[in-house]
Amino acid sequence: MHKTIPLLPFKQDVETKAILKKVAKAHQALAELKGIAKSIPNEAILINTLSLQEAKDSSAIENIITTHDELYQSNALTQQFASIGAKEVFNYSKALQYGFQIVKETGILTNGYILQIQSEIEGNTAGFRKLPGTSLKNNQTGEVIYMPPQHPDEIVRLMDNLEHFINDDELSDLDPLVKMAIIHHQFESIHPFYDGNGRTGRIINILYLVKQDLLNLPILYLSRYINLNKRKYYQLLQEVRNDGNWESWIMFILEGIESVSKQTIVLLGDIKNQMQNYKNEIRSNLPKIYSQDLLNNLFRHPYTKIEFVSDELAVSRQTASKYLDELQKIGLISKVKLGKENYYVNNALYKLLINVNA
Repeated sequence: MHKTIPLLPFKQDVETKAILKKVAKAHQALAELKGIAKSIPNEAILINTLSLQEAKDSSAIENIITTHDELYQSNALTQQFASIGAKEVFNYSKALQYGFQIVKETGILTNGYILQIQSEIEGNTAGFRKLPGTSLKNNQTGEVIYMPPQHPDEIVRLMDNLEHFINDDELSDLDPLVKMAIIHHQFESIHPFYDGNGRTGRIINILYLVKQDLLNLPILYLSRYINLNKRKYYQLLQEVRNDGNWESWIMFILEGIESVSKQTIVLLGDIKNQMQNYKNEIRSNLPKIYSQDLLNNLFRHPYTKIEFVSDELAVSRQTASKYLDELQKIGLISKVKLGKENYYVNNALYKLLINVNA
């Protein structure tokens, strides 16, 4: 059942004419996304809001289902979560942001960092698999579809090879987007962890684009595309293992990069417009409380709280509470009471994010 996984780079040329045509379109969309992301005044807004969205979608692929409401009612700082699913999503978001900072600082993505990312997702330090018995099964029939490498030495050998392929651009002259598709397939086929392989692999995708300077921020929502095409995703992964059908797999990933880049460009444009609308509304109706910091606070999370405003604007709780009540009166935010806590939801941003998933 277990087939030997070839080391990278492959001997065969996988860049067919169709792939090269698709690569050009994917690059164009990605470059446009990178450009518009730079025009949002505060990058923390995009990293916080979109990484949580990505985390929600990536977790959904693993049947970890949570709602936007559960996410916004959870507080990662105090470790209070509205559900187990919400906790898993916050762990993923934290892992993604950790990986982003590391790649930005070092320019590399090592196995040590990958181990740390998986540890953040799973909340344990089990590391690479050491015991045999892992297999991928059909959820409906229970039939074994694929048996990844079983011996710990083989897993380490393949992961060392993958690390080299990720970080040494001299090893292969393949286009970086084609390389990303191959890296993702190789990682999922090695399946180095007991748990969290899918989510770790999807974080590696985003970080590789950042590493290759194709994105400045981790904002490409590939998980949503995979979730919408889940059956095809798993089918194509397996077709490469069975028949070496690289073209269909790479085309699928390139289509994902292109279509998701375009969707995210629209979303970022909408966020930018709503920030401008909120700015005009607050300046017109509440000029005394307007500040760029307050505006950023309202868009850094799809909801805010008195302590967020108090901390970020360096004002008293009383003043922060007054600001939020005034913003509520003019309809920019909605107050939601849960237990003893008040949450103030940014109505426009919340709608935009809900519609992304519609």
